[in-house]
Amino acid sequence: MSTRIASISGLRGVVGDGLDPAIVAEFAAAYAAGLGPGPVVVGHDGRPSAHVFAPVVAASLAAVGRDVLVAGPATTPTIGVLVRHHGAAGGVQISASHNPPEYNGLKFFQPAGMVLGPAEGAALLGRLEHREFGWKRWDQLGGIRPLDDVDGPHLRKVLATIDVERIRRRNYTVALDACHGAGGRPGEALLRALGCAPLMIGGDPDGRYDHPPEPTEANLAVFARVVEAAGAAVGFAQDPDADRLAVVDERGRYIGEELTLALAARHRLAQEKGPLVLNLSTSRAAADVAASLGCPVHRTAVGEVNVALRMIEAGAILGGEGNGGVIDPRVGYVRDSLVGMAMILDLMAARDEPLSTIVGSLPSYAMVKRKFPVGDANIVNSYDDLIAAHPDAAADRRDGLRLDWADGWVHLRGSNTEPVVRLIAEAADKSRAEGLADLVARRLAASP
Repeated sequence: MSTRIASISGLRGVVGDGLDPAIVAEFAAAYAAGLGPGPVVVGHDGRPSAHVFAPVVAASLAAVGRDVLVAGPATTPTIGVLVRHHGAAGGVQISASHNPPEYNGLKFFQPAGMVLGPAEGAALLGRLEHREFGWKRWDQLGGIRPLDDVDGPHLRKVLATIDVERIRRRNYTVALDACHGAGGRPGEALLRALGCAPLMIGGDPDGRYDHPPEPTEANLAVFARVVEAAGAAVGFAQDPDADRLAVVDERGRYIGEELTLALAARHRLAQEKGPLVLNLSTSRAAADVAASLGCPVHRTAVGEVNVALRMIEAGAILGGEGNGGVIDPRVGYVRDSLVGMAMILDLMAARDEPLSTIVGSLPSYAMVKRKFPVGDANIVNSYDDLIAAHPDAAADRRDGLRLDWADGWVHLRGSNTEPVVRLIAEAADKSRAEGLADLVARRLAASP
């Protein structure tokens, strides 16, 4: 059972080692017990075990009297849009995001189309613990029916945010690595609607990953070479549920996930000034872009719902996380790779410049990411020691510990989705970022 993580963020684990149909059915029932009236939308990414867990979730929801709207393979942001579009009580996405294929999990949605907040997540866990499922009699069961138009409502919202004709005039060739996940079908449809010639890789949602599914530089090395060899104007890479987007320029250079949000901010905040919301682990690049455009920046704890809630509170124009997740409130309060693709293409078309030139104009930082098994670091007990050892750094303990220096920062926190401690450091050059990461890692190693 050690692989299963049940948190306010949902459920995730290795299939057959902590994640099984029984716990999935109970989680779904406990979730539904806290909803208002209305149907529930259910979708999944292209993970190999989707065919096992999708019918289990649907059956469990119907067993507690809910009508179920089955989306089938669908991106996570699409589920958020569909919940609002159909006036549903909520939604369930069956996905383990960027985790390897042996994983799966559940993400739960509010009626507003964003994932559960901390209070709702804690209440769900309480109902699960007390086995408050509310199974219904035979004559009170809900129905199950497939949705006819899964991608349309989402695509129409995305297309309404950009200058479609301006992009169409460019006739871009665009490479898209959908990682055999849910983003291939709507991603290709979006590119064709924008007059692009899509070069699709891994477009079928069958979970037969060509590389590890997290869209990192190492995992996308072959894809980057394909982008250059094909003469594509840009390469986009999604994770399996398509809420994250990494970018490769026309030279085959991995731009990464951190600059996805910076590129979107450069475009969107130039159109309309207003607040930008980022989490504590997101690069300073996006914040610098906002500052250069006279826009305020708000930081939150890691987690898209924390960003979304702050966006609503601040009336933000844009938000997101440095993992390639862009949130545009005009589309929904969920990280959205389709939004990122559309904004970057619109930025390229508006400036009439190659992506490499646009990226070259962005603030440049080096980021180092490390992770440690939970048992390798007594993380919480280390916070006070780290703060005392570095009085020259501003300390933020809203989510783990972030230390800020004038020339760099470090963020240390336990993951909500994996049994690891994450350490992220950023500075103007790689050696300083490595030095900051080493500084904190040594202090962790020395902690009792």
